[in-house]
Amino acid sequence: MIAFARILVGSGRAAFARVSGDDLLVLRGAPWEDPAETGEIVPRASARLLAPVAPTKIVCVGRNYRAHAAELGNEVPAEPLLFFKPPSSVIGPDDPIEMPPVSARVDHEGELGVVIGARCRDVSAERALDFVFGYTCVNDVTARDLQKKDGQWARAKGFDTFCPAGPLLVTGLDPRALDVRCRVGSTVRQQGNTRDMIFPVANLIAYISAIMTLEPGDLLATGTPEGVGPLAHGDGVEVEIEGVGLLRNPVRSRGA
Repeated sequence: MIAFARILVGSGRAAFARVSGDDLLVLRGAPWEDPAETGEIVPRASARLLAPVAPTKIVCVGRNYRAHAAELGNEVPAEPLLFFKPPSSVIGPDDPIEMPPVSARVDHEGELGVVIGARCRDVSAERALDFVFGYTCVNDVTARDLQKKDGQWARAKGFDTFCPAGPLLVTGLDPRALDVRCRVGSTVRQQGNTRDMIFPVANLIAYISAIMTLEPGDLLATGTPEGVGPLAHGDGVEVEIEGVGLLRNPVRSRGA
């Protein structure tokens, strides 16, 4: 496995870097395009980590775990249930999730994030994982009351700060049996495993790529296990995925 970060360097420029022990080795470009190193080394302890991708689109999957569908009183979908988050919703590790005043309930949803590494269209499930560059942690933050009110999910899922991702982008994993946990404070709220997905990662990529072309750097959020629940001002929320890492974000009311 190889891990990559996206960090601020120099005068505030975003750059990718390969993790090497306690150091980050800065790359010339995105690791799926130009992984050559520049020679610049940034100590990991002093690095400002950004979200590990800047996707052109974020394709999300709803109700991809049976128990999660059941806990919200929903039927299990016969086909993947897709929706989008805007790129403007992405934040990185330690960035605050801001709860908008228009919503009375903002929920966490810990998920495995999949980052595409090569342009793909109409790929088969058998070949789909060849188009994956790596994996990260995602929190599909949701204004639950607005989701129910609106029917469609663009507003509930699309607020600024509603897509924390990170801290790293990890290659070489098998996504079929990874533990997924979400904690608020010291309390475990969600605990599941990707083996329980209704539609596994390879099938999702095949399904989505038959609809739209997936570009390098695009982010797929693959669904959340049961146990979603509300966040409150002052909370700290963590999404931890086996082999991928731990994503932490504080929670605050917007304007606080």
